[in-house]
Amino acid sequence: MTPQAMTPRHLTLDAGRQAYRESGEGPAIVLLHGISSGAASWAPLAPYLAGYHLLAWDAPGYGDSQPLAAAEPTAADYAARLDAWLDALGIERCVLVGHSLGAMMASAFAARRPERLAGVILADPALGYRAADAAKRDSVYRSRWTLLAEQGHEAYAAARAPRLLRDGADPADVARVREGMRRLHVGGFAQASWMLANDALEGYVPGGLPVPAMVLCGDEDAITTPEASRALAERLGLPYRDIPRAGHASYIDAPVAFAAVVAAFAGPLLAPSTRTRERTTP
Repeated sequence: MTPQAMTPRHLTLDAGRQAYRESGEGPAIVLLHGISSGAASWAPLAPYLAGYHLLAWDAPGYGDSQPLAAAEPTAADYAARLDAWLDALGIERCVLVGHSLGAMMASAFAARRPERLAGVILADPALGYRAADAAKRDSVYRSRWTLLAEQGHEAYAAARAPRLLRDGADPADVARVREGMRRLHVGGFAQASWMLANDALEGYVPGGLPVPAMVLCGDEDAITTPEASRALAERLGLPYRDIPRAGHASYIDAPVAFAAVVAAFAGPLLAPSTRTRERTTP
């Protein structure tokens, strides 16, 4: 099925311009991309989640979104912007899907505003390197944005894009990932890299998430591996699902399977409660 368009939009928050894409109507599913991506990357999911209002942001410093004020932000800083964006959109309750670095943001948001969430999916989750030694943290921080600055967008995207997908990935999927990398801004990329290097997902939810949640991962993910993701699920007491024949960008490699897991998780959580139906029945 051909990916349907997710309409580009923006609004102005107190912190500045916030760009996003949306499609569909119904209960809200909010999509947070990873460190090398953007809102447009979620388009392959849209045809398979047609009964939902999909909202995919360009994280601060990505696309046309205003960067965060902090030069060295934490996931909590991204969660605060997410909170302001959802306020502006009037989204009172949603399922939050955080992919890779977006999973760190989703965990920080769950700690900040659990009452706003029906549930959280941590997809191919990045864990963060806050507990690593200083040399490792510095290496992680400089491993991406410095290459982008030195090599330029075209060379960086050509070299990096295939790594996010399974071996033998569809050329159209590789092109989608590559196009997202071409849109990266060095400044926003550097801020996100700082967060990855110096923060930690589990620091926000040490006792587990305060809302229904699950972990999923592409079974060919070589970046945030199935083994690491399964271990995270065990530590947090969460269910785990593999996405077959999918690499790190599992929702691009296998949108049908990914969407099926999202729908099965989100459907019961976002359905009107029996009590609500009883109140509205004449």
